[in-house]
Amino acid sequence: MIFRNPLKLLFYLCLLVVLLLVGYKAYLNLFTEDFEGVHTEQVERIQGTVQPGESFSFAVVGNINNSVGIFEDRIIPELNRSNLDFMVSAGNAVSGGGEDKYRALYGSLSHLEIPYLLTFGAHEYEDFGSFRFYDHFGPHFFSIQAGNSRLIFLDSTGKTPWRWQIRWLHELLARDESKARILFIGHPPLHPEENAPFDRQDDYLAPPEFRDALLRAVDEHDIDRVFSANLSLYSEKQMGDTMFITTGGAGGLVVNNDISFYHYVRVDVNAEGQVSHTLQRLEVGQHPVLKRLESLWFFIYSLFYTGYINFLLIVAVFAAIAIKLYGAIFIGKDYYPDYDLDPAPWLERPLRVAMFTNNYLPFIGGVPISIERLRRGLEKLGDKLLIVAPRYKNQPEAEAHVLRVPSLLAMGEKREFRLANIFLGRIRKRVRAFAPDIIHLHHPFWLGSLGLFVARRLKVPAIYTYHTRLEHYAHFVPLPGRLFRNLISHTLIKRFSNKCDGVIVPTYSTEEYLRMIGVKTPTFVQPTGIEYQRFRDVRREDIDQLRNQLNLGDEKVFVSVSRLSNEKNIDFMIEAIDALRRETDVPFRFLMIGDGHQKDRLQKKIEDLDLRQHFTLVGAIPPEDMATWYRLGDAFLFASKSETQGMVILEAMAAGLPVVAVRSSGIEDVVRHGFNGFKTPEKQDQWRAQVRKLLEDDELRSKLASQALDFAKDYSVEQFATDVRTIYATTLALFAKKRKRSASNQE
Repeated sequence: MIFRNPLKLLFYLCLLVVLLLVGYKAYLNLFTEDFEGVHTEQVERIQGTVQPGESFSFAVVGNINNSVGIFEDRIIPELNRSNLDFMVSAGNAVSGGGEDKYRALYGSLSHLEIPYLLTFGAHEYEDFGSFRFYDHFGPHFFSIQAGNSRLIFLDSTGKTPWRWQIRWLHELLARDESKARILFIGHPPLHPEENAPFDRQDDYLAPPEFRDALLRAVDEHDIDRVFSANLSLYSEKQMGDTMFITTGGAGGLVVNNDISFYHYVRVDVNAEGQVSHTLQRLEVGQHPVLKRLESLWFFIYSLFYTGYINFLLIVAVFAAIAIKLYGAIFIGKDYYPDYDLDPAPWLERPLRVAMFTNNYLPFIGGVPISIERLRRGLEKLGDKLLIVAPRYKNQPEAEAHVLRVPSLLAMGEKREFRLANIFLGRIRKRVRAFAPDIIHLHHPFWLGSLGLFVARRLKVPAIYTYHTRLEHYAHFVPLPGRLFRNLISHTLIKRFSNKCDGVIVPTYSTEEYLRMIGVKTPTFVQPTGIEYQRFRDVRREDIDQLRNQLNLGDEKVFVSVSRLSNEKNIDFMIEAIDALRRETDVPFRFLMIGDGHQKDRLQKKIEDLDLRQHFTLVGAIPPEDMATWYRLGDAFLFASKSETQGMVILEAMAAGLPVVAVRSSGIEDVVRHGFNGFKTPEKQDQWRAQVRKLLEDDELRSKLASQALDFAKDYSVEQFATDVRTIYATTLALFAKKRKRSASNQE
């Protein structure tokens, strides 16, 4: 798969890099240790280490730039073992003034075993870094006494007015009695004699008035050394008695030549105040053949703390954008179905179909009944089927076409939902021995996921039927309802559908939903079939017998078929019927067929409302008897919003019942308002008004019943099986074409 589409792999790799780097920056900003006024503690440590009248040594580094590769991994260990008293950064210790840069620098400096001081430089200033420097370390310009020497730090960024600093410098040094004076300023006052790589005019001290005033002060007050950073080189320049040193090799950009190289400067001050310095060069990347390539490598490597994050972040973002643009512009996309397919080879021979479902007969529900009808229809056409389903206590004994899987867990008051043991090796072995041409999945998780896995291992196409609006089953999931309903359910359906080779949906409104959530897989609209003739072949005497059994007189009978569960909206109908009995003089009875975990609660609600004479919970009815119960009714009532088609509505129409239902995706394409029934918003007054209309208007009810009967004729099981078989053949043709194209691309 990786080699089929390396551009796609690269795109997701770039996205992963972006997410990791953004996450790391968030970690630095939110979860690392807080720190403030660090220079206060460092000055106390320096003055506790360096005693008046004693000699001391310290290191000067420039352009650390948050480097791990050079500063943290190479320079800090050497400083720790070099018997130095402290370290000074001449500027650009961070690669930028962001909070993450300062926190990363603090992390690097924590590896130092000696105290340190930082000069406020150009990088410390940018991105509002001046506020962070002040909070985390201290003032932008300051001085300290170290033994018999004065260390002075100036702000060259423009944050502090230069005239004020020069005035402060004159007043400070006029009364200073130190034997040695060393000044640190981020921007070099003098241009080096060498050509500094990548330098710009604003890398040097400005404005000219500041530079001239500083040079006069340096000369007037006998300053021994002036250290600066900002340039990626090492340079010395003598002016009068003062040595001006530019050092920029502690981690930033260098080119690894005789001018620009990694280094730091050791400064020694003896008891008499004499100052000397020594260049400490790091021999990094000096292989004669790979010298230039190593220069580039160590530049990138030197950014390896936070400077590198911005670098990689920008590269990853632009790479991802470039890949997307390349795909959008240069890779042609055909948004229409592939009409150049020939399903005939698969239509002309028997197919072997393996189905995976999380529930099946004897469990009564829309999905098991739909699967069973499809199985019988396909077998009549000559196909072979294997259904992988959970095991039930009262399942039929002889089922050659079913592989029953024992359950790990049974849920629900009546243990109707079963979590099959998908980890059994015999499942895969049996399916492999069956050698399916195609695998049909009826749920997007658990056994459905196992079926998809098996399809990939056997290299056969997988087709998925979207039966259920998963978001309406949030109450069954041990997660926050809104999280599952608004995000997880849609994401699960999208991901699963896009992994399959085809998706069957029962209605066009359901197909539109899948497109809206981002499903790209070829989709086939195929309503579930009904056994139309069985609902017509009901004897009158059976209907009369059932009517007598239920003690029905001249009442009109409303029928509904549904599992007694929250998502089926049974409470809505109970409350509507409670109001309807007060609005009409026509006697009626509502027969609610079905069972479920809410039965006891709903029965109590009926009794509390004193509705037992109007609303009856019938319980589960065997599938072979359902036709008689449908024919007992005068109209079919429905309020569920979790259906993708509403197969029971089509069955009711096949029995000649007009329908009143609440609008939803599964209802919209089946119920034609005013033709075979009525559909309303989920508002009890509107729904109840349409029910009352059918109850009181015999002529209207008879007209809609006749039209409902005609409408249902187009949904026979025989036609359903034939159409699904064509979908199988089309999917197999497309799958074979993709495999052939993939094989030719690999060659």
